[in-house]
Amino acid sequence: MISIILIATFAGLAYYHTVLHGDEFSDISKRVSNRLGRLWDIAHQGMRENRLLRAEKALLTILKIDERNAAAYNRLGILYAKQKEYKDAIDCFEIASSIEATPSSLHNLGLIYYETENYEKASVAFEQALKLENNLAARHVAYAKVAEKLQNDKLMFQELEKAIELEPNEETYTLLLSAYRTRGMGIEADQIIENMKQLKLGSPTQRKRMLRPKKVVI
Repeated sequence: MISIILIATFAGLAYYHTVLHGDEFSDISKRVSNRLGRLWDIAHQGMRENRLLRAEKALLTILKIDERNAAAYNRLGILYAKQKEYKDAIDCFEIASSIEATPSSLHNLGLIYYETENYEKASVAFEQALKLENNLAARHVAYAKVAEKLQNDKLMFQELEKAIELEPNEETYTLLLSAYRTRGMGIEADQIIENMKQLKLGSPTQRKRMLRPKKVVI
């Protein structure tokens, strides 16, 4: 009888400690989550108000708490790119892509490589971004621009035509028209001009501006 009572007592104590520690862990987790939320608010506000040092400190603090936060690295890369600190921006985008390869982080990485004239790496980054998300014309345009720098006309035309297929607007047609004219392709250029005339007769929705990828570095 005594042994049964002792077993029940120890079981009760074990349960009490389990619940107690579980509550403590839940409380700590909640506090960390709340702090991260506040830091993200500071970072977003700092970026909006161009208070970049404040935003940078908030993002670096987030990374001290969660060193594998790909979104924080991506946002930090955008911040550095705005300040033309391209080496730091590349480091951030590369880390973000290694943790979680997203179309945005890869596209941003490609843009920075393009800006620093590292066209081979830019091409690889844009290609990887397109493998994950290929339904935005702006991504194909970016890939076409780096293909032009690499003197790969076949790929450039292929990507510009894909951009027009996705978004047949004045902007995409103008890019392809310019490419044809630069290469003395008069017949093809005349056809684009005719297509643009037809476009202007179309509905307002056909003339909408090109959709941009999220978090694009400008």
